[in-house]
Amino acid sequence: MTLYKKITGLGIVTLLALGLAACGSEETKNNHAEATGTNTSVGKSLDHTIVGIDPGSGHMEATAKALDEYELTDWNVISGSGASMTAALKRAYDKEEPIIITAWSPHWKFSTFDLKYLDDPKLIYGDSEEIHSVGRLGLKEDLPEAYAIFQRFKWNIDDMSEIMVAIEDGTEPEVAAQNWIDNNQDKVAEWTDGISNVDGDQIKLVYAPWDSELASHNMMKLVLEDIGYNVTLSVVEPGPMFSAIADGSADATFAAWLPITHKTYVDKFEGKLDDIAVNMVDVKQGLAVPTYMKDVNSIEDLKN
Repeated sequence: MTLYKKITGLGIVTLLALGLAACGSEETKNNHAEATGTNTSVGKSLDHTIVGIDPGSGHMEATAKALDEYELTDWNVISGSGASMTAALKRAYDKEEPIIITAWSPHWKFSTFDLKYLDDPKLIYGDSEEIHSVGRLGLKEDLPEAYAIFQRFKWNIDDMSEIMVAIEDGTEPEVAAQNWIDNNQDKVAEWTDGISNVDGDQIKLVYAPWDSELASHNMMKLVLEDIGYNVTLSVVEPGPMFSAIADGSADATFAAWLPITHKTYVDKFEGKLDDIAVNMVDVKQGLAVPTYMKDVNSIEDLKN
């Protein structure tokens, strides 16, 4: 089945969210019973629908492939955004109703909700991924101080999660990022040791509209500004993000998930991108459900 058939539009996200939030009807009770194991048809309880994110994401492409590879012909994934997905998750979770979402970590939702990834025996989503720092060609020569920082930049899931959770709790992104920097001067010093200050050099960072990348790019913006850069942040979908770096209209991103999530874009712009360094390891993507959905543990269980 084609990607077009598997992914439906943003308007349906709103309808699904409203459906998930429906109050105490007999249907809702039946859905809950099915999700928690007293019935087996989780597909019927969810109208065979998975809540997704932006349609340009490599994650959505992988999900469409997963539905084909696991022969889940009755299932569809609906597109929307990270925000609409987490809103639907919260509505369902608060009522202990069934829901299946496209998921990735690090993400604050795993700190806020008790979730589990569905096993993926075919490894359609891969085992684990890395986040890469990617720049335009010529960046090393044009902005050597920034490039050197990007080469050294490495942190872990807990670091990023600390900023994400603070933002979700209501802290402004730059404030959350600055708080992390203040508490992790040793790590920042490893990235910036011996780097000369600059005098207002312009640099444009671009990232996809995900909470994880909001955290990393606001943090790096402050690190760069501290040595004198004038930093512009731009939020775009993954396709335009890679296109901007390839054509030189943006300088760098720290949001390239490889080898699977963004493989399509890296292959498309082969020879036009500088894969500078890996900035995080052991990140993950897949399908996830609340842990109260006890009888749903694998993507293969969705055939029932």
